[in-house]
Amino acid sequence: MSELRSAQWYAGNDRNAYIHRAWMRRGAPPDAFTGRPQIAIANSASDLTPCNSHLNEVAESVKQGIWAAGGVPLNLPVVSLGETLVRPTAMLWRNMAAMAAEEMLRANPVDGVVLLGGCDKTIPALLMAAASVDLPAIVVPGGPMLTGTFRGVPLGCGTDVWRLSEEVRAGTLSEKDFIDSESSMIRSRGHCNTMGTASTMGLLAESLGMVLPGTAGIPAPDSRLLARAHESGRLVVDLVEKQRKPSDILTRSAFRNAIVALAALGGSTNAVVHLLAIAGRVGTPLALDDFDSIGADVPLLVDLQPAGRHLMEDLHRAGGLHAVLQEVRDLLDPEALTVSGRPLVDEIGTGQIFDDEVIRSRASPLKPHAGIAVLRGNLAPDGAIIKPAAATPELLTHQGRAVVFDSVEDMHARIDDPTLDVDADSVLVLRGCGPKGYPGMPEVANLPLPEKVLRQGVRDMVRVCDGRMSGTAYGTVVLHVAPEAATGGPLARVRTGDVVTLDVARRRIDVQADLDAREPAPAMLAALAEPRRGWEKLYVDTVLGADTGADLGFLVGASGDRVARESH
Repeated sequence: MSELRSAQWYAGNDRNAYIHRAWMRRGAPPDAFTGRPQIAIANSASDLTPCNSHLNEVAESVKQGIWAAGGVPLNLPVVSLGETLVRPTAMLWRNMAAMAAEEMLRANPVDGVVLLGGCDKTIPALLMAAASVDLPAIVVPGGPMLTGTFRGVPLGCGTDVWRLSEEVRAGTLSEKDFIDSESSMIRSRGHCNTMGTASTMGLLAESLGMVLPGTAGIPAPDSRLLARAHESGRLVVDLVEKQRKPSDILTRSAFRNAIVALAALGGSTNAVVHLLAIAGRVGTPLALDDFDSIGADVPLLVDLQPAGRHLMEDLHRAGGLHAVLQEVRDLLDPEALTVSGRPLVDEIGTGQIFDDEVIRSRASPLKPHAGIAVLRGNLAPDGAIIKPAAATPELLTHQGRAVVFDSVEDMHARIDDPTLDVDADSVLVLRGCGPKGYPGMPEVANLPLPEKVLRQGVRDMVRVCDGRMSGTAYGTVVLHVAPEAATGGPLARVRTGDVVTLDVARRRIDVQADLDAREPAPAMLAALAEPRRGWEKLYVDTVLGADTGADLGFLVGASGDRVARESH
């Protein structure tokens, strides 16, 4: 093995090496700085990120594995983003979390890193950081929570929040029953138990090759997760010895496999912006249209909420990710490697299905074509996406009058107004929710249906937005519309009453109007004129569109691990 990167700090007898070693000794063994790889544990545990609060325990198992393999583990707390709590949206800080982690990995004497994430933005941010600094790295996903029940019925995190809250507004569920279900929603440690963004990104991190095979999807309270964390700690030391880096794993072939997995799993639409951003950091060619061309004809095999019925604990019991990938093995790229050094197609083994109600066979899919559909048209010249697996089939071809809301606040103020001119055929348009316009691209695209329509028994309508929606959400939602309204995109020129045509089969989203002849709605341009400071200003000034991953322009690409200057 070549000289360790950390030797640049610790080797030698000069004053600087003395300072580095002396301040780090604090009970470390005498040989801690002589040939032992220094391994950072990028730990996103936080009490304010409840889905990640157990990661300190996971980190202890990682540490034991690193020590056992001859490395030195170093806990490195990183920016943690709790999807359910932070305002205005966790997505505003994904890029900041990635930038901070990248800089700390580069600035410190570490030879490799274990990435501990769970809640939606933490795994994408850590993968973006690892791709940019390109030190040997491995991901340990925190895992989903166990299934909670209310009055004998399983509850899907997020998905049932959306469903039950709509039933309250429709008058079919009392507020008391709704509140009573609250204590049953979260049964254990771990992230959402639906195929939301956290579950999706944990499984896709393994599909990309960045997770110890067989780890993603293990429930957070399951002791087998701690065993896999220990093994991951051992493996990262081997990654350092062999100098196997993210750039060796995150290839075009790996992203192809992740898109196939995304479709077969019925995964979150948020995976699109995250995979695009990760690819941009490592320099791997990946475009929005790849999600359609690679994933469109992949069958949906996993019957999980929000596209199906079951939950993540069921998926693990039924055979997990490997059982799913075995069914689409012929669609996977055999060249894509994993952190083990072996191709993904070899690591999935026999991948047996143990419950064909949860994981369907290729011959009997839940839906034959499940991938993310990329739409274009005069409303979205740079693209928009829709998740057909979570939509109402009858609405995938639809025409209706637009009912336009200029902001989330405007929507909340008017959505239940009994005088709102809306019916079941209307198309709800929410704008001002893109990366720049909000700012941060919040999960609001699955806007609630008008109360007057809900009370008529309607449970889905076509909705169009330049924002995102939770991976736990469902409905016929066209989202990530680009260019976004706040930058003067066509969405800013739509007016209430315009006829919107959605044709998913033809991959079109259009408005029957001469949008180029109109000025943008004043509210859209006013949003960018608001005074800003700090991170928010840097973000708004430099963030790219959703169609390329919504990273900051100056962060695209890798910078490597080199630090040119000494600190003393």
